Amino acid sequence: MSDNEPVSEKIKVEDSVEAVNNLFHERGWTDGLPVVPPTAERVSWMLSGCRRNTQEEIAVLSPKMGSATIEKIAINAVMAGCLPEYLPVIISAVEAVADEKFKLLGVQATTHPCGVLIVVNGPVSKRLGLNSGGNAFGPGNKANATIGRALSLILLNIGGGIPREIDKSTQGSPCKYTYCIAENEEANPWQPFHVEKGFNHEESTVTVFAAEGPHNINDHDSTSGLGILKTIAATMATAGNNNFIFFSGEPVLMLGPEHAAAIAGDGFSKEQVKEYIFNHARLPIDKISEGHIQYRAKQPERYGKFINSEMIPIAKKEDIVVMVVGGAGRHSCFIPTFGLNNMVIKTVKH
Repeated sequence: MSDNEPVSEKIKVEDSVEAVNNLFHERGWTDGLPVVPPTAERVSWMLSGCRRNTQEEIAVLSPKMGSATIEKIAINAVMAGCLPEYLPVIISAVEAVADEKFKLLGVQATTHPCGVLIVVNGPVSKRLGLNSGGNAFGPGNKANATIGRALSLILLNIGGGIPREIDKSTQGSPCKYTYCIAENEEANPWQPFHVEKGFNHEESTVTVFAAEGPHNINDHDSTSGLGILKTIAATMATAGNNNFIFFSGEPVLMLGPEHAAAIAGDGFSKEQVKEYIFNHARLPIDKISEGHIQYRAKQPERYGKFINSEMIPIAKKEDIVVMVVGGAGRHSCFIPTFGLNNMVIKTVKH
């Protein structure tokens, strides 16, 4: 048997897209949107994008403890509409969510409305045509849309994150369908995120966050970087996000290029941006519910000196993430995260 020959069980279905989609929907194998039928020919085609053994187990995914072999990852990638060259990025994303720090079981089962945000850095983002510019979080780009969707289908079909059965999200979120972007490294006045984390410029990486959808930060009026940061800090200072509640996880600030240029132009380094957010994205204690104050009081090891502080920060300085994403326009966005896990970054291998 060839290393690239699919061995998964084959199911006979009437030869029509409608029949395949009806069957898959009935069995709970889809996200509700139509899928590309994963025929043996299409799966073999998808596997051509990777030089590894198709039966290599990349991870065991919670809570179903399903074996995520390269072949099974490829099957879901076909269903999502991916191209074969996307497969190494998807494999790296699977490795990342299976990392112990990501705490996938909690992410899959929580009532919190988090999806898995994939951020791609390095040369692979250009090679695959990932969108890092205008409308990066929106529709219109095949790589962004299908890579993110492939991971969501993998978490459903291999990991067992079935909505309303295992996935207990109170209201859900559209970011559970697909959530994948690249960082706009060309517009970044500082180091790209993966370089900040110790990787080389020429390396390609995938970072995963258990994240809410982006919350817009509009500042068309400030003429200084400091003014923009003041608006950003005020927007991020909310009592209901998980980073504030648990004082953990990595809240993400995605700066639009125009905001990033203005802030850097006024002499702020990325570390100084984080310092500003830590010092100014704070809530006065009289804005915090009595119930949450009591919750904090029971966990001094988690909250430290900020249990009874008059002004409470939304996160530790070292947890704040700053990236540059987007196109023209004076907008940025704040992305709160699950808070009970950590982001994970992996290199992309072929």
